[in-house]
Parts: sequence; C-alpha cells; structure tokens
Amino acid sequence: MPQIFLPDLRLNATLEGPETGPALVLLHALGTSLAIWDDLAVALPRQRILRIDMRGHGGSDVPAPPYAMGALIRDVERVIDHFGLRDTVVAGVSIGGVIAQGLAVKRLDLVRGLVLSNTAPRIGIAAQWQDRIETVRQGGMEAILEPTLERWLGRRWRDNPAEPRLRALLAATDPQGWIGCAAALSGTDFYETTATLRLPALIIAGANDGSTPPDLVRETADLIPGSRFALIQGAGHLPMVEKPAEYAALLDTFLTSIGHG
Repeated sequence: MPQIFLPDLRLNATLEGPETGPALVLLHALGTSLAIWDDLAVALPRQRILRIDMRGHGGSDVPAPPYAMGALIRDVERVIDHFGLRDTVVAGVSIGGVIAQGLAVKRLDLVRGLVLSNTAPRIGIAAQWQDRIETVRQGGMEAILEPTLERWLGRRWRDNPAEPRLRALLAATDPQGWIGCAAALSGTDFYETTATLRLPALIIAGANDGSTPPDLVRETADLIPGSRFALIQGAGHLPMVEKPAEYAALLDTFLTSIGHG
C-alpha cells in the first residue's frame, strides 16, 4: 500500500480504479481501517477510489494523543492534494462522516458530493467519550470490545456474521490512536457548519445502529437541503461490512444520478 510521507506524519492509503474514473474518497470509522471498504471498492469498478487510514489507525502513524478534528480533516485534504484529485465525492462513516462534513465546508473546491453514513454533526457527548477514553487508557482495546460491538451491531451482535471481522479490526487498533481520535470526536459539533452545505448528499442509516441511531442520522439529512436519506434494514453501524451489496447499490445509484458514475 502506498505510504504518503507528510512533513509531520506518514499516512497509509490506497488509490485504485481507472485513472480517468470519477474520484471517490472513502473515510473509515473509529477503531477500524480502510479494510472496511474492501467489498465496496470491488463493487464500484468505474470509480477512482482513494481509501485512507486516518492517523492512529491501520498502517498510518500513531502520533501521541489527543488529536484535533481540524488535524484529521487536514490529513484527508493533504492526501487528496497529494494525488491531485479534484471534483471528488467523499463518503465517510462514523468519524469518517464527521471528517467529510468538515472537509466539505472547508474545501468545497475539492468536494462535489457527500455520502454521510451512520454519522452526525455531533456524535455522543464529551463525558461519554472521556469515560471511554479512560477505559481504554486503563484496559486497552479489550476493555471496550464487547460494548462497542453491541452498539455497532445491535442486540444480536454475537450472532452477526460480520462480528469476527469487526472484532479483529477493533482489537488491532492501537489504543493511543483510538484515544486520539475519540478525543477529536468528543469536542466536535458541526451542526451550524453542516447546515450551510449546499451540495448533493446521500445520508445512510442502519436500522440496528446503537452508535448513531437512525433518528440522529435522519436529523443530519434534514440539515442539507435536497439530500437523500436511506435506511438499511438488518444492518447496524457499519453497513458496508454487514450488507455490502445493498450498500454498494445505494452508492452506485446516487453517483450515477449526480453524473459521477
């Protein structure tokens, strides 16, 4: 996988698909990596797909926490610029969706459309994140594995076919990287700025999602005039892993409808 050497850190990224294809940038969730998009990347062969491991995750460097949301947005901005991509559609899930909102506000010249999946302008409250950060600081990723999987996958999480794959990704996350990005989430509220966006947007929720419940995600759709909302039944927080074919079909339809297919 290509390593992007920036002045202050090294980020892991993949760029695949036809060189002349429309650019699609994929931003993963807290405690995962760019691997959550494996199925989607295969299902959208016409797209020029950029996937990035955010700082503290996957194959990217792990700076000392805490991280600022502005730094996470800047990281994505720099990788897009590194590859010379323009007129991108940015798809982000969970914290990736928060980063996507911030990037669209900051660099509308780079972003022509958004896919905001299982996300919101603000996720949780600072006290919740501080409790979880302290739990990870004391007990590592193991200490939050099962509560997180239950929030992600719903009440029957133990029987979910996606559980082993997501457990492995979460367990492999560097605790310092998780803490750094959780700190960025804890202080972020983009309600006012996201409400200024005027661009094509697809907003996706999972019916079983306990991290960003459908009603919260629908509120996000209400902030962006003309956005489209889709609810995936039988899926939780990471529908691109749980229901990859349905997820890919939603994205393909949206991308084609805005002339990005």
